[in-house]
Amino acid sequence: MGYTELAGARVPIRMWADPATVEEKALRQLQNVATLPWIRGLAVMPDVHYGRGATVGSVIAMEGAVCPAAVGVDIGCGMSAVRTSLTADDLPSDLSRLRSRIERAIPVGRDMHDTPVEPRRLHGFPTAEWDDFWARFDGVAEPVAFRRDRARRQMGSLGSGNHFVEVCTDTEGAVWLMLHSGSRNIGKELAEHHMGEAGKLPHNRGLVDGDLAVFVSDTPQMAAYRHDLLWAQEYARYNRAVMMALLKDTVRREFPAAAPRFGGMISCHHNYVAEERYDETDLLVTRKGAIRAGSGEYGIIPGSMGTGSYIVRGLGNPASFASASHGAGRRMSRSAAKKRFTTRDLTEQTRGVECRKDAGVVDEIPAAYKPIEQVIEQQRDLVEVVARLKQVICVKG
Repeated sequence: MGYTELAGARVPIRMWADPATVEEKALRQLQNVATLPWIRGLAVMPDVHYGRGATVGSVIAMEGAVCPAAVGVDIGCGMSAVRTSLTADDLPSDLSRLRSRIERAIPVGRDMHDTPVEPRRLHGFPTAEWDDFWARFDGVAEPVAFRRDRARRQMGSLGSGNHFVEVCTDTEGAVWLMLHSGSRNIGKELAEHHMGEAGKLPHNRGLVDGDLAVFVSDTPQMAAYRHDLLWAQEYARYNRAVMMALLKDTVRREFPAAAPRFGGMISCHHNYVAEERYDETDLLVTRKGAIRAGSGEYGIIPGSMGTGSYIVRGLGNPASFASASHGAGRRMSRSAAKKRFTTRDLTEQTRGVECRKDAGVVDEIPAAYKPIEQVIEQQRDLVEVVARLKQVICVKG
């Protein structure tokens, strides 16, 4: 518990992971980040691993600047979870029908809705700011503006990779609904556009890594990026909310006699930027593969598709900029996992979980991820565990 401090060019690197277990190229990235002139702090979560430009599992605090690569291409990606009134005893022994119904209600992979979801038809969906949200799309970067229809039809869809929808039970037998997704293709295209724009700016010449190009405050480029960034973060939040509403409706139809009720939704981004104040200084804090863990704030730290997840409450540790890990974190690349493991391995490691067990998701096999229990133990000074969940259904893209 606690962090290890490594020397950095401008700021120390605080690591909630054993540096000996972190891949060399990820350590190099962290050292590169610590050279940025605008940096005021760098915290590294226990699920740290290599990423484009900035390391996944890093929290970067800068003054007057923000690095698009330190957010990543899935702007606003995050988690949502809801506790239900159902218990494990309410679930049938064969969960394949419920899984199929979830997959019909929520498009997965590259699929999208045939027509945009009308949120006013969703039970309990917050629509007060919906029209204003879409009106602000008119201000996004011109090269991406033609994607409006696609963005509307992808709203309420899962995507692929490590995104998922799960039905879980906790240690007390309560059933939870949980999902992981972000801003879909529109967020990716906005991110890539602005990364390209940042790379052209003269103040970024001479950086040790061109992918770490930043926008600086009080410039038109920063204003344009902040507009699109905040819009994409909001898109991701709405995307998860629409999916959760569709998921709840599916559960209501599947268990009519139980008349399921749903608690309040816990939701957290883990690829985003926030304005926060530390040591009397206003900073732009970028979390890439990290959640905010302010004092008393709830968060979600998922494991892999066969191990389980945690609902946590933040302790507000200023040393980590009130942050915690976003998940277990990969310990091998997707390509390495595909070479090493087979569908037989996947079937064995996801025993007891109703999920895909084919070659298309072998790269998501539990063994490709760090042990979630170890990751939680390494951040006991950042969060406290509220509930431990174990999936019984896992829908992947």
